[in-house]
Amino acid sequence: MPNKKIGFIPFNNESDSLSIGADLTIENRLDKISIYGSVELTKDKQGLKYAYELKRVIDSAIEELKGKDLPEHITINEPEIVKNPF
Repeated sequence: MPNKKIGFIPFNNESDSLSIGADLTIENRLDKISIYGSVELTKDKQGLKYAYELKRVIDSAIEELKGKDLPEHITINEPEIVKNPF
């Protein structure tokens, strides 16, 4: 069941994506969460909204990792390049 606060469960699938502002993207993977781009946390209501959205993503990822028997480090496999079937 997706986390209604942020729209996805971290480390649950290879398809969910979330944007904060116009330039910050968070992508879900089974073995990692990718966060890239930028967001300005301005001193106004919009900045507060973005800060809370980012905090919810981080808090949710921490909750998914807490209490699990985690390795020290994992190896991230590079995607396999396949010939275009079309």
